[in-house]
Formats: sequence, structure tokens, C-alpha cells
Amino acid sequence: MSALEERLTEPNARGLTAAVIAAIRDGVLVPGERLPPIRTVATQLALSPTTVSSAWSVLARSGTIRTDGRRGTTVADTRNSAGALRYQHAVQPRAEFALDLSTGVPDPALLPDLAPALRALGRSASTPATYLDDPILPALVEQFAADWPYPAEAFTLSDGAMDGIDLIARTLLSFGDRVVVEHPGFPPLLDLLDALGAELVGVALDDEGMRPDDLASALRTHTAAVFLQPRAQNPTGISISPTRAERLAQILGEHSTLVVEDDSAGAVAIAPAVSLGSWLPEQTLHLRSFSKSHGPDLRLAGISGPSELIGRLSARRQLGQGWTSRLLQHTLLHLLTDTDAVDRVAVARNEYARRRASAVRQLEEAGVPVAGDDGLNLWIPVADETAAIVRLASQGIGVAPGAPFGVLPDQPGHIRVTIGLVDPDTTPVVEQLAQAATVTGGWGRAR
Repeated sequence: MSALEERLTEPNARGLTAAVIAAIRDGVLVPGERLPPIRTVATQLALSPTTVSSAWSVLARSGTIRTDGRRGTTVADTRNSAGALRYQHAVQPRAEFALDLSTGVPDPALLPDLAPALRALGRSASTPATYLDDPILPALVEQFAADWPYPAEAFTLSDGAMDGIDLIARTLLSFGDRVVVEHPGFPPLLDLLDALGAELVGVALDDEGMRPDDLASALRTHTAAVFLQPRAQNPTGISISPTRAERLAQILGEHSTLVVEDDSAGAVAIAPAVSLGSWLPEQTLHLRSFSKSHGPDLRLAGISGPSELIGRLSARRQLGQGWTSRLLQHTLLHLLTDTDAVDRVAVARNEYARRRASAVRQLEEAGVPVAGDDGLNLWIPVADETAAIVRLASQGIGVAPGAPFGVLPDQPGHIRVTIGLVDPDTTPVVEQLAQAATVTGGWGRAR
């Protein structure tokens, strides 16, 4: 206890979590060591049991400690931490499916042809790059700025959206920070924030995005960041309306909270691009991924924000990979400016919208309402999540369980279906989805 008291710099949950981490880092607390009961810790450190419980909750979610009922709480061996628990549960294949709709990936047949862009590399990238070159091509910055949802002050690049979010979180957040996320949310993001020791606070969505009153309530306690998807939200397909974006910006403008926007659908979303940066440019970081629109293997996402924050991200990145390959940047630049590639992305955007709208219409006709109107995925309510997944698996269809996407404890049963991978007008998949939505745990025995 003296080790924690020596390292406790502030008498709250954040301070206690930091003290435990420091004690582990310094070798004072070692893997397997049992921690005193919550009330003992509270008494000796002059904290409330609620404060200690909150700190223990953050530490447990990050895998730093383990609580095992009567056996007590022990320091975990983080060297063997599994990590990515939600993501693995959501997409880890359990069988070979004839039709795997669990992945959230784009249809390869709808991606633009990379061959012309690769052939053009010999001309556009003939000068060898050096360590001193700008980390992002000036021509790519110009292309971003011309199609960005607000006049951003500065831009940089990351190796995909999650790499960018990881860079932002590791650079700008601290262990124990309180972070608001969407409910339901994106499992890799939730896993990442858990691994960094953030305290996750879920805010539910309606048809226009985050619920303003719920966000305002969450922000009554100091919050370091809000993470949201402005359009084609994964998993629901909900896009934030301009009116809702302005309302959320008004609420966030009363605080110093960082806003991190993940526009992962990018150019294949039918909703117009929107950003809280239009009202809060000084506290907004906006990411746009090109994986779903131009190809997952490009691993590219643009990031905009105020110069000071972008500078901090770039400086942190210099300690690792330094920059994103300029060969890939030239490839993306070609795809964003080549007429054939631009037309191909437009065809994909319209086709994804058609597939989703057709599936939603058929599901509604079968009595299964589905929220959202954009993106590659459907968030389908089901009577019994496990039964629905098992039934579809028996028919050769793989879907993602809804549980890993949940943040709040009242999440009803859902499955996420990547409908963008299949034409619902030419396959019986929607009928099978509708039937699976209504089955319960006893469906197999009743047949």
C-alpha cells in the first residue's frame, strides 16, 4: 500500500490507476501478486470505495489486473495479454462458410482497377524519396482539401483508419482517461481504448447519430475525447445529419473535449460528408479511410485537424514508421484523379446503396425493421443472437454476433451482416436472414 500511496498524485480513480501502473512498471507490483480488498485500499489511501472500484474496473478492462471472486484481485501478466477480444469474437472465423457476411470488407468486384495506377508509378514517383521529404505529398493534400467536409488547417496520413486512431489515442490520451464512444460501436476501436486503459462511456444512437441529451449528460464529468463515425456508422449504417452535427458541436463547444471522427466508409457512403470540424475546427480530428472505396491493401487514411495537433501526431510518428509510403500515396493520388477510377468508385457507391436498400425493404416486408440507410452493413435485431448465428451457419452463411459491438449493458440481440458482399435481388439470403431473426434457442429441437 505504501508503494501506491507514494505514487498517488491525485485522489481520484485516474490517479489510482496511474499509481498502480507506475508500481507495476517500477517492479514493485509483480504478476500474480494479490491486491488488498477494495475497502482496505480505500481506507488506507483515504479514498471512497467507489473511486477504488472505478480504478479497478479500468485496470481490469485493460488487462492490467484480474478479479476472480473470492480469490481476490491479482496483478496480471500483461506480457501474455491476448488483446483484441471484441474484434476476435466479432470476426474470427469458426467455420468455412459458402457465404461469409461477417467481415465488413468491400466487394472486390466493385473496387477500382489498380493496374493503371501502378503503371503510372514509373512516371510520378521516379525521384527517390528521402527521410527529409514531406510526410504527405503536397498534391495529395490539395486533393484532400478540395473534397473535405470543412476547411481543415493541416493534414497528415496514416496506414489506414485504425492506425490513425491508434496514433491519436497513444499521442493525445492518457491511461485512465474518460472517453465517450458510440453504442453500438466498432469492436477494434473499443479493444484499442480498453488496451490503453481508457474508461469507456457509451452514448446511444438514434436515426441521426449520437443522442444529444445523452452526450450532454456524459460530458458533465470531465471527458478527454469523443469518438464517432459521421456517416455509414459501423455497424448500424446511421449517418449524422447536418442538423444533428451542429447540435453535437454546440454541446461539445462548451467543453475542451477532443473530437475524433472516423469516416471509414469514405467515398462509398451515399450521405454527404459532414464533420463537427465545421463548427469546432480547433478540437476536431477527422479521418477518412480509402480502404473500402479504393482497396483494403492501400492501407491509407487522411487525417485533418489543427496544426498543433497534427504536428504532435507527426512528431510521434517520426519515432516509429515515420511516414506512409510515398509509392502508396502516388497510387492513391492517381486513383483520386483518374476519370475511370473515379467513375468506378461512383458505380460502387450506387451499387452498395442499391443492395442495402433492397435488403432493408425485403426485411421490413418480412417484419424485421432495420435502422440506418448507408454503408456496407446491416444491423439486424434478432430474438436470440446465438440461435440466429447457428441457424445461418447451418445454411452456410457467416454473420458477426452483435455482442462485441455493445458498450451499454442494455444492448438487445443483433447480428451484423455485410450485405455489400451480395446482391439480395439474386440470392435468397434476405429470406434466410429474416427467418433467423425470429428463431430462439429451441429452433433446432422444434424442427
